[in-house]
Amino acid sequence: MIAILLTDVPFEQDIRELFMAFYPGESYTHTPDENAMIVFSGYPEGDRYRMSVSVSGTEKAAFSSAICGTRSETKNKLKRALYLKLSEITGKTLPWGTLTGIRPARLALDELDRGEAADDVKVKFQEDYFMTPAKADLCVRTAMHEKYVLDRFDYRNGWSLYIGIPFCPTTCLYCSFTSYPISKWKKHIDDYLDALCRELTETGRWMKGKMLQTVYMGGGTPTSLEPENLDRILTCIEENFDLGNLMELTVEAGRPDSITAEKLAVLKKHHVTRISINPQTMKQETLDLIGRHHTVEMFIEKFHLARSMGFDNINTDLIVGLPNETLDDLKNTMEGIKKLAPDDVTVHALAIKRAARLNTKKEDYADLKCTGTWDMINLTASYTKAMGLEPYYLYRQKNMAGNFENVGYCRPGKEGLYNILIMEEKQTILACGAGTTSRFVYPGENRIERAENVKDPALYISRLDEMLLRKQKYLAK
Repeated sequence: MIAILLTDVPFEQDIRELFMAFYPGESYTHTPDENAMIVFSGYPEGDRYRMSVSVSGTEKAAFSSAICGTRSETKNKLKRALYLKLSEITGKTLPWGTLTGIRPARLALDELDRGEAADDVKVKFQEDYFMTPAKADLCVRTAMHEKYVLDRFDYRNGWSLYIGIPFCPTTCLYCSFTSYPISKWKKHIDDYLDALCRELTETGRWMKGKMLQTVYMGGGTPTSLEPENLDRILTCIEENFDLGNLMELTVEAGRPDSITAEKLAVLKKHHVTRISINPQTMKQETLDLIGRHHTVEMFIEKFHLARSMGFDNINTDLIVGLPNETLDDLKNTMEGIKKLAPDDVTVHALAIKRAARLNTKKEDYADLKCTGTWDMINLTASYTKAMGLEPYYLYRQKNMAGNFENVGYCRPGKEGLYNILIMEEKQTILACGAGTTSRFVYPGENRIERAENVKDPALYISRLDEMLLRKQKYLAK
């Protein structure tokens, strides 16, 4: 256990996350505890923060950090000082250095937008945040790709739409997303779609005259719905929105066991431009273990089916660090993906969230080892490069195994546009459906407001009026 004891010192979350990076898997307390392995304390004294780190009751380091300049500058100085001490104590360095936020590419994008040269930004990140040259390069390369794409968007008159389908064939072992087994909702799907289409209709009325630029239908697994239900939603979109400026229409067909030729035909009929078919791994034992009810052969079959029906922008999601997987297992997965030549590969590092069964029932899975390593991350980077794919979006998550990152790689021109928009939060995104979050961006004000829809589909249906009213208030601002 690690005790973090602060007196009038801000940045508690940043301090805790830096400790988490050096000591993964440890628990934390913010009150004195005699069982704590490490005690970190801090307090202000004049124009400095005085801090100390004790390990097993013995003080290992006492140091200070200046309080100066802006809040951001003070925070970065404190984190640098703490990083150096923790690195000294543990003998470790971190590839991402002091950065603990979820959007590292945004820092690089801000620098590029200010006119800074890419090489200068890389040097700055190595010096200011102690990033490794490889991570500084990844960060800047991703930001350059983002900048190229984002310059095509209208932030004042443009907007994007997210549609949430909170149903899946089954719930995966590691999953914490809002999703419910489709089998339990079969009799009430029409009720959910009635509410969803009403919300879409109202949204179309509110946004009349604005430029809808991307649409993303996710979940859950949208293709867990029947073909006629998919047709109903996509028809509702066509009837209620001006699609003349649409740059992308994505539907997640993530679970291969949910895909049929009939469903893909519906997507083609409605001019869906991008789909996801997600294997997560090409090791059958792992698929069985995590609750994916498809086989490796089924994934390959459904990928080829989509290609044969004319889908020319297919994403595949992979997860590094799945239980009991080795570097050789991942290499086998990457070889299989390379043969299929998808247009977009998203590499996720396993992040075990609080709501995931792998966490809530951890005693049942005590013998499983989540073995993600930097060798695995580097392997995926080398394979995607060999496949001609470039990084175009990047984010990190709390509880991510090994302090890694998630990276989206794509062929030039096959970027998932919505993915970039949701990461950089530069455009308003209205979200419809249970468990979704709308983001209202106010250009020029450096302000973003959020409005959440309730997660439970039954509550979403019964409380739709109040959620519609909340969105109207934000749009009126």
